[in-house]
Amino acid sequence: MNKRLKKIAIVITLAVGIIGFNFEHKIADAATKQQGRTIKQIKKSGKIKIAVFGDLKPYGWVDKNGKRQGYDIELAKKIAKDLGVKIKYVQVNANARVDALNSGKVDLALANFTVTPERKEVISFAKPYMKVSIGVASKKTSLITKVNQLKGKNLIVNKGTTAETYFTKEYTSAKLLKFDSKTQQFAALKDGRADAITDDNSYLFAWVKDHPDYKVGIKQLGEQSYIAPGVQKGNKSVLKWTNKEIKKLNKSDFFKKNYKKTLAPYFGDDVKSTDITIGK
Repeated sequence: MNKRLKKIAIVITLAVGIIGFNFEHKIADAATKQQGRTIKQIKKSGKIKIAVFGDLKPYGWVDKNGKRQGYDIELAKKIAKDLGVKIKYVQVNANARVDALNSGKVDLALANFTVTPERKEVISFAKPYMKVSIGVASKKTSLITKVNQLKGKNLIVNKGTTAETYFTKEYTSAKLLKFDSKTQQFAALKDGRADAITDDNSYLFAWVKDHPDYKVGIKQLGEQSYIAPGVQKGNKSVLKWTNKEIKKLNKSDFFKKNYKKTLAPYFGDDVKSTDITIGK
């Protein structure tokens, strides 16, 4: 083999080696991204990325001073404090929570995330910290108290919620008007674009308290559901730590205290802490 051919062979060998090296590292990076950041990596970075709502009072919203408030926000603050890190809030809509987790955009989702079998297929859930059911609210002057009254009626739902799933699978006689955000859906109800709205009963109770012309005529549909922190599928590190944290916070009565501080002022007398929080 002459010198020129030897040089070409060396160049090709080096190129293949570099390509192989880069390919292996891309696979490793993809695997890391798919698994998500570990608790150790989060602590080292000094910041945890948490998905929250920005327009769901009293769970997660931005007040007139631009500060985040709510039940989920207080939990996020406590988690960050116990981890010894700061929070980077990532505001999401209901139908963006799963993608935010699985893309690695966030480490944890605390956005009133209801546990469902379908969601458990694509993400992991830590121990629950709330319990809820699907409810239906409507105007008092034309109050809907039974699901059969919704036949042929326009019903507002938020995309990506358990309420949407229920009325897509279990009761299909209503005409669904689907919205991306809580702000949009409640505005549509007030504008008279629908006969009723369906969502988690806990924040329908809160909304009707501020809107006395409306009432939650159907307080519970389907089985009782649970709200829990969402974690990227396969991220055992964050899941394990979060489970321990929720268990610890339950023992210290954190959730009952959080309820009294953030939720009780927004609910009527027919809602109690035991209706919402998870016991020890």
